[in-house]
Amino acid sequence: MFTVSEEAQKQIAEYFKANEIKPIRVFLHQGCGGDQIGMVIDEKKDADMVFKVAAFEFLVEREFLKKAQPISVDFKGEGFRVTSNIELGGGCEGCGSTSSCCS
Repeated sequence: MFTVSEEAQKQIAEYFKANEIKPIRVFLHQGCGGDQIGMVIDEKKDADMVFKVAAFEFLVEREFLKKAQPISVDFKGEGFRVTSNIELGGGCEGCGSTSSCCS
């Protein structure tokens, strides 16, 4: 299952008023604070499931979808929030250095 809230759809439509409409990938990536789910403009790949919501296509790799569903995209305040069934790690790590992203 994959859903996009009405508010998120409005914000995406606003972005594409000034940009060519292209597919949006929802994916898992490792950031400084642990795993995060993000969105990026991307091209369709063979391993993707495609979800059409309004005038937009959302791409989710099949293997990721199996682990993460349901996935929901929402817009709150100043940004998008993508939630899923995956328990994401929290906290800060030093990104391989002696510094901390929390400081």
